[in-house]
Amino acid sequence: MSIDEGTARRVAKLARIKVEDAALPALAKEFSTILGFIEQLNEVDVDGVEPMTSVTPMRLKRREDVVTDGNQQAAVLKNAPDAREGFFAVPKVVE
Repeated sequence: MSIDEGTARRVAKLARIKVEDAALPALAKEFSTILGFIEQLNEVDVDGVEPMTSVTPMRLKRREDVVTDGNQQAAVLKNAPDAREGFFAVPKVVE
């Protein structure tokens, strides 16, 4: 698929990128190259190929998902400018 200068101008406008008229042929050629590469990638048979998150095999460190209350209320509220009854107190902003 090839992109003409009119399409390149429209894409630049939609992307809110200022492109001078002299630069439009180069931009259209670059868009065409990108679309050609995408078409080339679409030709690759990927049936049965597992998706990867990295090119190197690795496993993320995991921890057990356990619900806790944290027991950090006093430490969290220690630096609060105004805390009442175990909660942050904030000024009213809606009347």
